Amino acid sequence: MTAVLRPRMRTGARVLYWSMGALICASALSCGGGGGRGLAAAPPGGGPSDANVTSVTVDAGPDGGSVNTLFTSVTVCVPGSSTNCQTIDHVEVDTASFGLRLLRSAFTLNLPLQTATGGNSLAECTVFADGYSWGPVAAADVRIGGESASSVPIQVIGDPGFAQVPADCSGAGATEEDSVATFGANGILGIGVFNQDCGPVCVTTAEPQFYYSCSAAQCQATTVPLEAQVTNPVTLFATDNNGSLIELPSVPPPGAAAVTGTLTFGIDTQANNESGSETVLTVDPNYGYLTVVYGGAPLSQSFVDTGSNAIFFNDANVPQCTDTNYTDFYCPGTVQNLSATLQGNNGVSAAVNFSVGNAQQMTTNSPAFNAFPQLAGPLPLTAAFDFGLPFYYGRRVATVLESRSTSAGTGPYVAF
Repeated sequence: MTAVLRPRMRTGARVLYWSMGALICASALSCGGGGGRGLAAAPPGGGPSDANVTSVTVDAGPDGGSVNTLFTSVTVCVPGSSTNCQTIDHVEVDTASFGLRLLRSAFTLNLPLQTATGGNSLAECTVFADGYSWGPVAAADVRIGGESASSVPIQVIGDPGFAQVPADCSGAGATEEDSVATFGANGILGIGVFNQDCGPVCVTTAEPQFYYSCSAAQCQATTVPLEAQVTNPVTLFATDNNGSLIELPSVPPPGAAAVTGTLTFGIDTQANNESGSETVLTVDPNYGYLTVVYGGAPLSQSFVDTGSNAIFFNDANVPQCTDTNYTDFYCPGTVQNLSATLQGNNGVSAAVNFSVGNAQQMTTNSPAFNAFPQLAGPLPLTAAFDFGLPFYYGRRVATVLESRSTSAGTGPYVAF
């Protein structure tokens, strides 16, 4: 196998005054390739029939090489138009980031760019562990399945009209991830527990590496009101707007070529999204964290996340891969059957069993597979445990938005 298996962690706490990055990302198994673009006046067909349900898929991605990456299709329209629309496939679904971000190369619409205070253009910097994405904020009507939201602020990544990147965004030697080859998808749909990607701090503080007011000569960090920040589209749906459910089938230990599941909007708003007997874990209302107890240690900056392509945690007793193409993953000699306990801020806890396989063997033995339930690796954060996409296989997982209510309680919370 010549490709390098790389960790994808597109997530992190919403930034207040401290940040581990708005998103953390590394491409997954030779990210790259082209995106399937198609003009459409309606949401993509062929999905579930309920208006609040759309299909999600784990497959090879737009480049044919993604691993454990959850995709869906999103339709965007010029605000106020029902026909000047475009459907963009292979948009990554991320339950631990906030807002819609699309590569400029993935669509041809002329979406209206948003202005900062003073009339300059509003742009945003999204920082990853291995690079950054830069581009303007635009307005779009967004449709996912049968749900729609009007004039949603989204980030347009890699817009050629915004080629000058502020130095405090790009950083020293960082890679600009503004194409499918570097980003690994045609965009990312952040449907985590918060309404906006920055929140109240950006209303009053010009945070570097977030929002910028851009003139023809320069871009400077700026404050942005909540309604102008890149926004989780779910919050703007007319109904079914208090959260979402992701349901994926179980995947056999060796893996699978593809997995198809559902993304359902709303909790307790229709018969198909009712709360059941699942465990409800409230998360920190500022950062979205919960606690995972692993090996007797409480890790208070932990999270569950479809945007991570493995279960990432630290355990010196699980051997890391030694091959240079797999060094960010675990390669035990035999499958390790492990357990951890998730604890919510509400004092509720749930024990979770999981298995860790040999990343090099599983991907080499099954090069046509793209879904691996036993993929895991070390995490470059000492107080965190990241239950990535493998956690979602065989589960029905709810993500409930801040201050929104369901029959099971008030968000922000996750439940499974």
